[in-house]
Amino acid sequence: MNWMSLTAVELGKKIQSGEVTVEEAVQAAFDRIESTEEQIHSYVTVYEKERVMQYAREIQKKIDAGELTGPLAGVPVAIKDNMCTKDCLTTCSSKILGNFYPTYTAHAVECLEQSGAVIIGKTNMDEFAMGSTTETSFFGPTKNPWNQEHVPGGSSGGSCAAVAAEECSYALGSDTGGSIRQPSSFCGVTGLKPTYGTVSRYGLIAYGSSLDQIGPVAKDVTDCATILEVIAGHDAKDSTSVKRDDYDFTSALVDDVSGMKIGIPKDYFGEGLNPEVKEAVLNAVKVLEEKGATVEEFDLSLVEYAIPAYYVIADAEASSNLARFDGVKYGYRVEEYRGLHNMYKKTRSEGFGEEVKRRIMLGSFVLSSGYYDAYYLKALRTKAMIKKAFDNAFSKYDIIVAPAAPTTAPKLGESLSDPIKMYLGDIYTISVNLAGLPGISVPCGIDSQGLPIGIQLIGDCFQEKKIIRAAYTYEQSKKYVRSTAARERD
Repeated sequence: MNWMSLTAVELGKKIQSGEVTVEEAVQAAFDRIESTEEQIHSYVTVYEKERVMQYAREIQKKIDAGELTGPLAGVPVAIKDNMCTKDCLTTCSSKILGNFYPTYTAHAVECLEQSGAVIIGKTNMDEFAMGSTTETSFFGPTKNPWNQEHVPGGSSGGSCAAVAAEECSYALGSDTGGSIRQPSSFCGVTGLKPTYGTVSRYGLIAYGSSLDQIGPVAKDVTDCATILEVIAGHDAKDSTSVKRDDYDFTSALVDDVSGMKIGIPKDYFGEGLNPEVKEAVLNAVKVLEEKGATVEEFDLSLVEYAIPAYYVIADAEASSNLARFDGVKYGYRVEEYRGLHNMYKKTRSEGFGEEVKRRIMLGSFVLSSGYYDAYYLKALRTKAMIKKAFDNAFSKYDIIVAPAAPTTAPKLGESLSDPIKMYLGDIYTISVNLAGLPGISVPCGIDSQGLPIGIQLIGDCFQEKKIIRAAYTYEQSKKYVRSTAARERD
């Protein structure tokens, strides 16, 4: 049996029952990587096999002894390469961190390790999570497993492609402006961005500190809810971490949306939305309506201001966060230089890619004297207005439904040639980050090119259970063929 075709929860159950050993499951992941990775390039680093196998044997002993009984014990996982893993290469897909070995592990990754998960590698991404296609990576682009001429989305494209290509059972990604939900849509997998503060950002190499959030990428909603239960929790090492009363996300896996009120923002279904994407998303909404939900259109407003506000805020925070990469403390340092300032300049010029340098310059500009009030403060005010617009919407609706992206996955090279076009691809996802809301992308169809389409379900702050419940109900009603990308290619 192909163990990698199972969901993470399904594989975990078989490991607990003794039907398959942890070592056999990990071997299946490595076999899959060996046959697929050269074409897809989901990983920056695949861990040394024998070391992982030894760890797998240790996990098996703990399972046999009854010490590890959780649903993810022994299940192979991949980690986005912007999460620190102690003594393991962590690059953010950038030349400037090409030799960086952290001395500590990110809190979310530690949670997975404590649950018995087996990490098999670090996945490719847009450099420092800046991009929507995984083409800005210093190590080369990841390709979409459904069609290798197309991008997997970004910036968590490596994690989403690895799950779609069955090179791991599930993965962790990070979402700053849609970086879990958009590539999940492009790759036909399920990705969940939790409420800001639900998962600790400790050990996540920052892009936009007020926007970044770690979340799961998996084959279905059950997996995402299960993974979120493991990685969520208060962390004293993260000042933005929130202590919640309820982390029982799997209790929301109920096939019932009776009485649920769903809002459809008219602003998200107008000009610029691909007709096939629009049809697939609205068809999915009809399924929920048939299951007992009440559906209503409304005006969300402020959509046109979300992208400029997001890129002003995100780039301002990035210019500050990335100032630490200067060649002094860690990472790449240019070999020949004249004095300290020349070393800074040459190291950063050579170490950062074009998109990262573009965003650092934009961020430095909007924070500079004379422009701070005109751009950055206005963006913060706009952010507050967007949050208020969502608050008003959630006073009427339980969830909001939208596309995850305006189109299906574009071809490789199309977006890089036009950065503005790439930025506009985030139009349906970035408001969620500006408002700190939870969102989930679930596959809802295939377009005429054979590429996946995703529907995005958005909830109010700390209302992950509502979007999980609606997503699970849709998933049960509209059975979607999992991992078709992997099977069709084979």
